[in-house]
Amino acid sequence: MRKFWNWVKSEDGRTLYLDGPIAQETWWGDEVTPKLFKDELLADSGPITVWINSPGGDVFAAAQIYTMLMEYSGAVTVKIDGIAASAASVIAMAGGEVLMSPVSMMMCHNPATVAIGDGVEMLRAKALLDEVKESIINAYQLRTDLPRSQLSEMMDAETWMNAHKAVELGFADKVLFTGGESPQNSGEGLIFSRSAVTNSLLRKLPQKRTSTSVGYPEEVPQNANPRPAPAGANGCNVTLLESLERRLNLLYH
Repeated sequence: MRKFWNWVKSEDGRTLYLDGPIAQETWWGDEVTPKLFKDELLADSGPITVWINSPGGDVFAAAQIYTMLMEYSGAVTVKIDGIAASAASVIAMAGGEVLMSPVSMMMCHNPATVAIGDGVEMLRAKALLDEVKESIINAYQLRTDLPRSQLSEMMDAETWMNAHKAVELGFADKVLFTGGESPQNSGEGLIFSRSAVTNSLLRKLPQKRTSTSVGYPEEVPQNANPRPAPAGANGCNVTLLESLERRLNLLYH
């Protein structure tokens, strides 16, 4: 049976490695997988270190791991060496102390699913996703103390945080290899929001509509005369704003 976790025991204690997508084997209707994880977690006692490098995966699997780690009697230290994204970021919130490599990233976004059916079924799927989102916010808020509205907006925007920004916002405690120094409240951390970048660009388009190179054969045939449009400062024709907006929206798919 393939597992997305691995336990290593040494003189320094036990280390749990979470690598790759969460739940490579299904957790749906499978009593063995979560039970096996719990049995291995409780097979010994004492402090544990959890190394995370995962793009996320099954939100319910992550919820079970989060709860098991929160309930564990020993100290839990989380270290992120690569990425803790999506559901993996929820697991990271279970650490009594969360440390990030200076080159690691953390990402949070809205939960997603696939649904088939009529309009009523689509509404049920949306209601489920809304509740799942609230449960994820519970974990984030418990660690960060950030307002739920802010956390919700960060998830809506698909927010990526480097180590310094994660510490600044409370998602992590320290950056590894920095001698314990914390950049908290320094304002030096950077954050990436997919929707914020797109919206910022869209806001600037009406002010900077001119272009010397934008043109798509399917929209403006080479042998066709372009529709008259106001000229910019450099004498170039105005780029079609609607066309650019449609193409930018493709970034989400």
